[in-house]
Amino acid sequence: MKKILVLLGPNLNMVGVREKGIYGEETAEDIKNQILAFAEMNNYSAEVFQSNHEGDLIDKIHSAKGNFDAVVINAGALTHYSYALRDAIACVKIPFVEVHMSNIHAREEFRHTSVIAPVCVGQIAGFGKSSYFLAISALKDLI
Repeated sequence: MKKILVLLGPNLNMVGVREKGIYGEETAEDIKNQILAFAEMNNYSAEVFQSNHEGDLIDKIHSAKGNFDAVVINAGALTHYSYALRDAIACVKIPFVEVHMSNIHAREEFRHTSVIAPVCVGQIAGFGKSSYFLAISALKDLI
């Protein structure tokens, strides 16, 4: 069975609490459980990891090499400025799909640029929690 890692960056543990008009009312834990169930339904073994710390995310990315077949990543605000995260993704050499619950291109100007996009196989944004499901579905053609 193929293994996927779903990485969630800073403040994504607060989904359902923060900015409900953007992220909805379902809690991060509810969405995590739905992601795991959807992955299993699609014949993947999955792990969801969330951290508010850039270094923890980088360590998890490094550990993905040899342990996971692909990664779905919502790096949160780190998407827009973390070259360290970008470099970690680039060195692992497995498919990464960048995900955002909101449409980052319709939000503040600083959110329009993703420094991790060039090292990911694709980007899915703007479909709420379904962005994760779309990314997992897209992996069928990649791994």
